[in-house]
Amino acid sequence: MNLPHAIDRPPDHPGPVTMYATRPPVRTVTPPPPPRRTLLDAVGSALSPWAAAGLVVVLGAGAFVGHAGWTGKLPFDAVVTLLVFLVAVWAWIFSPLDDTYVALGGGIALVVFGIIDANTFAGTLGSGVIWLLIGAFVIAAAVTASGLSARVSARVVRRARTPRQLVHLTTAALLLTTFAIPATSGRAALALPIFLALAAVLRDRPRLVLCLALVFPIVILFSAVGSLLGAGAHLITVEIVSAATGGGIGFLHWAVLGVPLALVWSHLAAETALWLMTDHAERARPLCVPPTALATTGTATSGPLTSAQRRVSVILGLVVALWCSEPLHGVDPAVVAVLGALAASAPAVGATTLGAALKTIPWTLLLFMAATLALGMALNSSGAAGWLADQAFGSIAETGPAAAMVFVVVAAIVSLLAHLVIQSRSARSAVLIPIIVVTAPAVGVDPVAAAFLSTAAAGFCITLTSSAKPVAMFAASDDVPGYEPRHLLTMSALLAPVSLVLLLIFAFWVWPYLGLPLLSS
Repeated sequence: MNLPHAIDRPPDHPGPVTMYATRPPVRTVTPPPPPRRTLLDAVGSALSPWAAAGLVVVLGAGAFVGHAGWTGKLPFDAVVTLLVFLVAVWAWIFSPLDDTYVALGGGIALVVFGIIDANTFAGTLGSGVIWLLIGAFVIAAAVTASGLSARVSARVVRRARTPRQLVHLTTAALLLTTFAIPATSGRAALALPIFLALAAVLRDRPRLVLCLALVFPIVILFSAVGSLLGAGAHLITVEIVSAATGGGIGFLHWAVLGVPLALVWSHLAAETALWLMTDHAERARPLCVPPTALATTGTATSGPLTSAQRRVSVILGLVVALWCSEPLHGVDPAVVAVLGALAASAPAVGATTLGAALKTIPWTLLLFMAATLALGMALNSSGAAGWLADQAFGSIAETGPAAAMVFVVVAAIVSLLAHLVIQSRSARSAVLIPIIVVTAPAVGVDPVAAAFLSTAAAGFCITLTSSAKPVAMFAASDDVPGYEPRHLLTMSALLAPVSLVLLLIFAFWVWPYLGLPLLSS
């Protein structure tokens, strides 16, 4: 503000002088821009001791592959594919680059070297599995916008009268979301507000809150095997198996095989968390979740269903029914998904708009899936997967039933532990499934059964906070009363051998009874 005030007139000035006192201008100090990272800086930050050790392994494997190509044991296309594959795996594990960036770079490298053509690479983004996911995500957006999923979960949880009932009813509710919400990260985002509301109600019972913090992400990951849409890795597996064998697993058959495993695996994990994280006194203490407990989730959780919720329920039910009855009507699941998406976003019918629903689609996930699918297809078409399979399992090929059992057990163990090396579930399938599909017939194992077992085992990714997005979302933070890394390690150490035994029981005895024989005829 300028304030006039008179001062003494200078001797040589003829009249009075009026001066204005002003505040000095505020100087905004702009911090210097951060130093520009050069390529050498990025490489240096990636070369930690473990990354350097991994690079040594990759270089050694690359030299071995190059020697096989030089001596004529491996075609040129297979050599290039394997080298790109090795670089991509190293970057997925150790580099700070985004997984999608690495996958796209690997796919483009295959196009540049002529391993796959541009139409094949671009065609993966327009494949049926991508459109199936797009439609499913739009339907899921309508389900979430209507509040249907939160209402169903709240109604289930409010029936609990003991901690054990709360844990297993929560598990049942999360199992239901497998068919409504595609991808584990989407289901975790849906479940997190419900967990936070429960944690606020049960803040005087921290051990039970810790148990629930573990139950939510673990059940989300373990129950994903119940649906073809439960994880993007499932769709990658189906596409690779279909391209390699000409057969595959449809939506209904996948559910028939996966739902029993999802039920047993999820409830077993929930009971384990309950026993490890609570004592007898806590489990025996009565529990009552009031009707208003979950009102903080942002939607009404009591009273009759709204008109939007009823319409979305009908649309979702019809879509799932059409997916399950594909052998009867012959309509592709991707077409059914798009039709359902149009209905779920239609004016006066759906619960959201198409524009709003499209904004919820994780496009980076779809790009990642398309690129990893191209890598997996190149491993098969170039002969690289066959050569890898021969190097890994050539010594046990055609040696009888014992070889089949060894192969199945090794495949299950590797798939179960692969999350310690490759964090992305889709990337694990893109790496493992081509090799497994090629190797299985040589040892007398059905390739579809082996691929399904590997994909199911890859759902075990709970050892580290970084093992999966749902695990990271429920970890302890300023906003989430979650768990510490030691709790994950305890759960993983106990559940890993139990999960392996459970998977092998299903592979050898349950799935053959359900129409997926393990041994090829």
